[in-house]
Amino acid sequence: MSSRPNGAATALAPIVRDSVRARTSDRVYDELVHAIRDLRMRPGATLSETELSAQLGVSRTPVREAISRLVTDGLVTVVPQVGTNVARISIEDVRQAQFVREHLEMAAYSLACKLPVRDTAPMRALLAEQERAHSRGDTDAFFAADEAFHEQIFEMAGYRGAWHAMQPVKLQLDRLRRSSLPEPRTVADLIAEHTAITDALEAGDTRRGGAVVRAHARRVLKYGPDLRRAHPDMFTD
Repeated sequence: MSSRPNGAATALAPIVRDSVRARTSDRVYDELVHAIRDLRMRPGATLSETELSAQLGVSRTPVREAISRLVTDGLVTVVPQVGTNVARISIEDVRQAQFVREHLEMAAYSLACKLPVRDTAPMRALLAEQERAHSRGDTDAFFAADEAFHEQIFEMAGYRGAWHAMQPVKLQLDRLRRSSLPEPRTVADLIAEHTAITDALEAGDTRRGGAVVRAHARRVLKYGPDLRRAHPDMFTD
């Protein structure tokens, strides 16, 4: 299985410069954000500018700039004379992000249901990918297909930009979601709910599908207490 339930450290991808001329610090920031979200960098892990520079193949300056942005985002903490660490998961931040996601997705789903033509083929394809990922125990692939599935709802509603605008808000939420995925029963339940959402959307059933979307979005709040008991070092507040 390719999941990392304990958020064990995994090598970061070296930064490759390309013709887009993106700032090196931006590329470092993106890589660190994904590593933190995907739990390749465990909550509470100590960060070293020197080690990160070596792994990413860049100088310490862009690493320092990226870490400063991550501190502002609440994903990294810096305590003078103590050290720099990946922030632990805040249950309150998860609760706030869950509220934003639930209400935006409910609105997008309602709009998508009202369309005269609702092409759910992309969602069906992503459901199939989720099944394949689940069967081989690949939670990284499942999470990617899960994210793409929900993005399709916003895409169909004509508000893909809202989905992308929501990403920074839900980083803490995503870390909690990733922590729950190694449990096979959880993944199977998520696929079942995705299927119900797709069926209701195809039928234009706002009421039935909306109820599933709401319950699906609130599911993550149930994970918190058990995960906090199992991994107290990963959480704060």
